[in-house]
Amino acid sequence: MTHREEILATIESFVEEAEGNAIPECSGMRIYDKPLVGFASAKDPLYADLKREDVIGPHHRMPQDWIEGAATVIAYFLPFAREVVKSNDGKGMSSTEWYLARHHGELFNEALRDHLAATLQEKGQKAVAPARLEGFEMQLTSSNWSERHSAYAAGLGTFCLSYALITEKGCAGRYGTVVTDLEIEPTPRTLGLRDNCLYDEQGTCGLCIPRCPAGAITPEKKDHMKCLDFLLNRVVTEHGPKYNVFVGGCGLCQTKVPCARRSPKKSDL
Repeated sequence: MTHREEILATIESFVEEAEGNAIPECSGMRIYDKPLVGFASAKDPLYADLKREDVIGPHHRMPQDWIEGAATVIAYFLPFAREVVKSNDGKGMSSTEWYLARHHGELFNEALRDHLAATLQEKGQKAVAPARLEGFEMQLTSSNWSERHSAYAAGLGTFCLSYALITEKGCAGRYGTVVTDLEIEPTPRTLGLRDNCLYDEQGTCGLCIPRCPAGAITPEKKDHMKCLDFLLNRVVTEHGPKYNVFVGGCGLCQTKVPCARRSPKKSDL
């Protein structure tokens, strides 16, 4: 079994067998389906681009800032199960099932990041999950390590109007990354930045625009501060302060849209 195959098996078996991939308050509703996994070179020029002010900013770290000798960034996408996505088809406010899936799902994702890094370390490799380290910083609208952009670098999908990443299993889900000194051939990145998005200059699709209760999405950009204000003022009020608003999210732009659970085609409209 190659290193690539071993890593894929490690992630898939954890998602399938480990405890925590369920919502206890919803009769054990499953949170995640089978994951997608990709590999990016730690020397990919994209990481330098992320430090530009018009992308993320100079605070974004390089893979080599997390471990010396970084060679590969392992990125995975955990797609939400159909029942979780379908529960959020309404308007105005995220469903309880969606919110709880985001909360419990991120706890499960933290465990998966730790498990993958520990598995590689046991085999004698350097490996860390940046999002689990003390140096990881979440700012108001960005962080110093974007797992979604690493997923793009690893060929898992392309961006859309809502700045979600549309993979072959859609955009409704969560991401994780581990940086390692293990050399693995990168997954080819064959698509452009927005190739999976149906929106075009003629206004095709754009269904995520009216789905956003904050009015944060336009054809030109997403206003991340409008999104954040809504989360702070509405989501916390509705669901209470128990859950992390940055994790809980709203998710309406990722549900009841053609790209929710697959990469759509023009013929879908």
